[in-house]
Amino acid sequence: MAIEIKVPQFPESVEEGSIATWHKQVGEAVTRDELVVDIETDKTVLEVVATEDGVLTDILKQAGDTVSSQELIGRIEPGAIASGTTKSDEPKPADGAAAQGDAAFAANPAAKKLAEEHNVDLLKVQGTGKDGRILKEDVQHVLNVPKGLEPAPAAAKTATPALTGERVEKRIPMTRLRVTIAKRLLDAQHNAAMLTTFNEVNMGPLMDLRKQYKELFEKTHNGTRLGFMGFFVKAAAEALKRFPAVNASIDGNDIVYHGFFDIGVAVSTERGLVVPVLRDCDRMSIAEVEGGIRNYAVAAKDGKLAIEDMTGGTFTITNGGVFGSLLSTPILNPPQTAILGMHKIQERPMAVSGQVVIQPMMYLALSYDHRMIDGKDAVQFLVAIKDMLEDPARMLLDL
Repeated sequence: MAIEIKVPQFPESVEEGSIATWHKQVGEAVTRDELVVDIETDKTVLEVVATEDGVLTDILKQAGDTVSSQELIGRIEPGAIASGTTKSDEPKPADGAAAQGDAAFAANPAAKKLAEEHNVDLLKVQGTGKDGRILKEDVQHVLNVPKGLEPAPAAAKTATPALTGERVEKRIPMTRLRVTIAKRLLDAQHNAAMLTTFNEVNMGPLMDLRKQYKELFEKTHNGTRLGFMGFFVKAAAEALKRFPAVNASIDGNDIVYHGFFDIGVAVSTERGLVVPVLRDCDRMSIAEVEGGIRNYAVAAKDGKLAIEDMTGGTFTITNGGVFGSLLSTPILNPPQTAILGMHKIQERPMAVSGQVVIQPMMYLALSYDHRMIDGKDAVQFLVAIKDMLEDPARMLLDL
């Protein structure tokens, strides 16, 4: 009896997904727990694995097709033996070229179809999928590589220079995650009275503290490195305790005050920006914060973040400074009502006790929903973070 391959049950916040990549094709053998297909949602990529050894006999949904929870997308025949014959959905080798047939066998259906339409030799395509499988994007890359400039005939030469070579354009559909990010950013701007307040912090004390203890910290905490984000998360958690409105959210005509401090940390990936959430940050040590951020960053890079890792959150921190941003106005992450933006550390001349001193300074930006948070609270919240970062002992002494 054939085993049905079904879409996993989506959480309530996810309505649908789409087929990202089939890692096996019809007629290929699969083993238990082997990855068969990736399903992309607006928050993460779900991996569907085989539950038994056998052969993939049916693919009911192709790459790019929209799917819903528990929808049937394929079948596996348990105990069957993979066929070595060329399948009907694969291009036949031209002129008996076995090598071309092997390349076609190692390409997914969407890639083969595109290659046929544009007469692309699959032998010349470098596959980036699992085990070197050729994906549709690999064929698109070949099609979009300029072929070079062709010499113009002598008779065509004129006094006016003519455009030569290909003028390349590339059009690809937005991923489901990118579409969701765009929608949420627009919603945040349209549905909130967003305002941004700025301040600057002298990073000298934190840099000196980090320089003094980073080696001992890494040795003591099993390789966890001491960065700046741990201090920012802890400072934000302490400031949120003092200004509950910044940790609240709006639900219709109600204000929801949260008695916990779940802080999201924005992480940039190739697929787009994701915001995994650190839970109960007020109870975490700086080492636990740094370790949690490191684990999330690795999971995000590998596409292994679970949906529950990115849901919830009462406040967000984003760091544009890692890309060189000196100043920005971060956009709210609904339904949260505030977000803290970190930026590049840059040495600037500052007036200290009547003297001009070069200090490592960072601009801080707090964007907030003015419907919920008054300007006074927003400014004082940001000042509280500044004071704790410039004098880290305040976080230990609760000052």
